Amino acid sequence: MALREARRDEVGRILDMLVDDDLARTREDLSVGLEPYLKAFDEIAADPDNFLYVWEEAGEIVGSLQLTFIPGIAYQGAWLAQVESVRVDSTLRGQRIGEKMMQAAMEIARRRGCRSMQLKTDKRRVAAHRFYQRLGFAHSHEAMTIKL
Repeated sequence: MALREARRDEVGRILDMLVDDDLARTREDLSVGLEPYLKAFDEIAADPDNFLYVWEEAGEIVGSLQLTFIPGIAYQGAWLAQVESVRVDSTLRGQRIGEKMMQAAMEIARRRGCRSMQLKTDKRRVAAHRFYQRLGFAHSHEAMTIKL
């Protein structure tokens, strides 16, 4: 069991988990093939403050997340960790894989000197909200987005 940096040849498996729910399925257009996702992987891999991780158990990828480190001006220049695209194989949910994966991500952020970790989650993901609250995340801010 380990959280490790993803490899380019694992993008397809990560994408399988990413689209394995009703909300994500409507966002992603898999008919375009893997190329835009491979390009995104390359851009993430080239950024020293941006990481795509996978969680591996028994040689199989069963979870993934993206972790980005953001320098800030507030709090005396404190760094912030942003976690996105957290996914666990839908057939393995409820086995605490997500918890272990998030705990490992939080430890990485602590070691990087981050003051806090934040995430966005769709308001319709009620079960995900309970999961994050159980880990200690709190509704402290209201996120707003705009499509560009």
